[in-house]
Amino acid sequence: MAANEENSRVLILGGTGFIGRNLVHYLVSNNLASKVRVADKVPPQMAWMNKIHKDVFASPVVEFKHSNLINPASVSSVFTDESGNYDFVINLAAETKYGQSDNVYREGIVRLGMNCAEEAARRNVKLYIEISSGQMYSSDKKPANEDLKPDPWTHVAKYKLQVENQLSHVTGLKYRVIRPAIVYGVGDKCALGPRIIIGAIYKYIRQRMKLLWTKELKMNTIHVDDLCKAICHLFTHGESGQVYHCVDKGHTNQGQISELVAQIFGISYEFLGSIKSNLARMNMTSVVEDINDKHMAPWAEACTRDGIKNTPLNPFLDQELLYNKHIHLDGSKLEETGFTCDHPYLEITQLKQVLDDYINMGLFPQTLLSGETNLKNRLEDLDLENDLDLENDLGLENDLENGNVEELQEEIKKVHLDNGS
Repeated sequence: MAANEENSRVLILGGTGFIGRNLVHYLVSNNLASKVRVADKVPPQMAWMNKIHKDVFASPVVEFKHSNLINPASVSSVFTDESGNYDFVINLAAETKYGQSDNVYREGIVRLGMNCAEEAARRNVKLYIEISSGQMYSSDKKPANEDLKPDPWTHVAKYKLQVENQLSHVTGLKYRVIRPAIVYGVGDKCALGPRIIIGAIYKYIRQRMKLLWTKELKMNTIHVDDLCKAICHLFTHGESGQVYHCVDKGHTNQGQISELVAQIFGISYEFLGSIKSNLARMNMTSVVEDINDKHMAPWAEACTRDGIKNTPLNPFLDQELLYNKHIHLDGSKLEETGFTCDHPYLEITQLKQVLDDYINMGLFPQTLLSGETNLKNRLEDLDLENDLDLENDLGLENDLENGNVEELQEEIKKVHLDNGS
């Protein structure tokens, strides 16, 4: 942000979440705003913040306002300030939990988003920034640029795209859209956080970690500090109405993430590959339920051992995120405006910082790091590969053993067609 923007007034919608708290910290620590108002339904005292984030929310520059942004009256109240209108408004508020009903997403993403955008236009704010989703393309062939037709592969992305499309119809709204890759960093509980926790669980149960699909599955990343930097960069750069991908330079994939997690915990891992994963895909709901149930048992045991009765952390993986869908983004359009990442590559030190933050806040059972489970009689049940009984159910075990891949693939296609998929 340019020096003359230091006296800017910033409104952050959904500001006590993972990205929001880091954006508040970025603005305050870099003296980029004279006032920051945070609007959220979750107050800072209940948002599981670490000391750094608690301290920044206590800054005289920061003001919190409780709000329900699905309610237009609440939105109007959030935008109203006796000192005048806000210069920059960033919308981070949305229903981001996976597995919800369409109606929940329509209300919590589309209705909420348009309420805020229309109010921003009425208030004639200098710039409105919509934080969308990077789950808009599923191809791994080459990084997707912003001109590629979106094909959203999660419900969150589907409804975020609806918001993107409707923003252009809001008269007088000056806006930009950011589609971030997987956002990680201190405070992350839902992106790479569950994979860190699962790595610790496999250390605890003394098993090899097994993952669906292959190491080549694209899982591009962006550090939360770089996303915050990009948001502030677009205050004074870029063009109104444009979409920008925010992604680092690492071309991160599942193999790189798994290797870093394995190094942290000293565990081994392997990928089940496309054939077995496609077999699992035919019974994905059951497989994912079993995986999550089996991870939860040692997690609950470790929490009990360490006396942790309440924590926002858990090893749950949502089914929508376990398909062979890629996050593979081209960030050159944003870079052409002069933006550069301070964290161009995902590194082990950054994941350790996330883990250390969990531990320092007393949210993570350290028993996972130094102990061993008492569930020894259930360790066989914790083997993911044992869940893939579809080989026997479909009579395909001989194809796997004999390497008849073409015949197996034809059978898989047949089953997909029979199931209408």
